[in-house]
Amino acid sequence: MVSTTLAGAPDQGAASHAPPAVLTLSNVEVLYAEVILALKGVSMQIPEGGCVALLGANGAGKSTTLKAISGVIDSEDGRVSGGAITFDGRPIQGHDPATVVRSGLVHVMEGRRVLQHMTVEQNLIIGGHMFPSTQAMRRAMDSVYQAIPRLAELRKRTAGYLSGGEQQMLVIGRAIMAEPKLMLIDEPSLGLAPRMVEDVFAVLHHLREQGLSLLIVEQNTRVVLEIADYGYVMESGRIVLEGQAQALRDNEDVREFYLGLDREGERKSFREVKHYKRRKRWLG
Repeated sequence: MVSTTLAGAPDQGAASHAPPAVLTLSNVEVLYAEVILALKGVSMQIPEGGCVALLGANGAGKSTTLKAISGVIDSEDGRVSGGAITFDGRPIQGHDPATVVRSGLVHVMEGRRVLQHMTVEQNLIIGGHMFPSTQAMRRAMDSVYQAIPRLAELRKRTAGYLSGGEQQMLVIGRAIMAEPKLMLIDEPSLGLAPRMVEDVFAVLHHLREQGLSLLIVEQNTRVVLEIADYGYVMESGRIVLEGQAQALRDNEDVREFYLGLDREGERKSFREVKHYKRRKRWLG
């Protein structure tokens, strides 16, 4: 299946004026158990200070892509078997996750993995364990509280008793403690009430305004394309479509399959949505 670029994607001339890429994937392949080819020639770029959405159905390879970037893939009997992953000008494929974090890249994994028996503040301290002094850690924690004021209110609360949205804010705050240049975020809205989705994405919007680069895997296509600059669509381990966020929002096929909307913007039932694979004209 051949990748297709939507109208509105930057051409070569425009690219020369674009911010430099903080992360580049070039023809990346991932093998699980030396048998299953999960990623098949994935290429993408995350510009410095940019926000990129990675979209696709369950099982498309989105989470595997993030795990390959952060090095977590090695702990799941997988490995990057081909291609190159470059972060901040240096290759990082094959590096262990701790080394990747120290380089300035953090991965907020799906599932809101808080340390449930610890307080909010203790969770943040764990995220800042690399700081050389208590003063440096406190300055980082104050920055987290400024970015996510709700965590300041909850600092003494046991993490396991927080709501799903509050736990999601906590894992994002814990990631901020590492002072990253790029944050990978997997399904931040999963299982959250609509109001909490708005609150979590307001935090992400604030972070990108502060200059943090973001790569977001998200099933809620509408909300992520509101803050993203650019998007990639995956299917069966390949990038099959890419383009500016506005072009993706306006594309009829993306609207029908991912947003469930018809041309007039009315919500459609699942049965009315045309299957992605049947839309052959996407492939050019």
